[in-house]
Amino acid sequence: MGFLLGLIVSLHVFVSVTLVVLVLLQQGKGSDAGAAFGAGSGASGTLFGAAGSGSFLSRLTSSAVTVFFLTSLTLSYLVSHQGSSVNQSVLDRSTAVSSVASVRGGTVSSPPIETIPNSKPSPAEQKKG
Repeated sequence: MGFLLGLIVSLHVFVSVTLVVLVLLQQGKGSDAGAAFGAGSGASGTLFGAAGSGSFLSRLTSSAVTVFFLTSLTLSYLVSHQGSSVNQSVLDRSTAVSSVASVRGGTVSSPPIETIPNSKPSPAEQKKG
């Protein structure tokens, strides 16, 4: 299942980047009137023809959105039905890590606390003395 999950995540990231690029390539609705009065406004000489890139890019964007939606649903299903480690809390996972370290012979302990000699006695020690 790890290979399938990696493949779907890769596809999901690729479609995400593609969606960002497709949305940035599309023109806004208000730019059509301004572009008609510019110098050399022959729309038939463009890359996508006289109709413009609107219908092509919008169909490509809707296809990418559909794939993005399907990969999102598939990823959420796969992650929710993965092993029991997903349903563990963070504290349960940390005790599992410390138990693995103790089984392997490692020690899980806090570092030693260094004491710095104090030249002046504390106020509680002054009252005692």
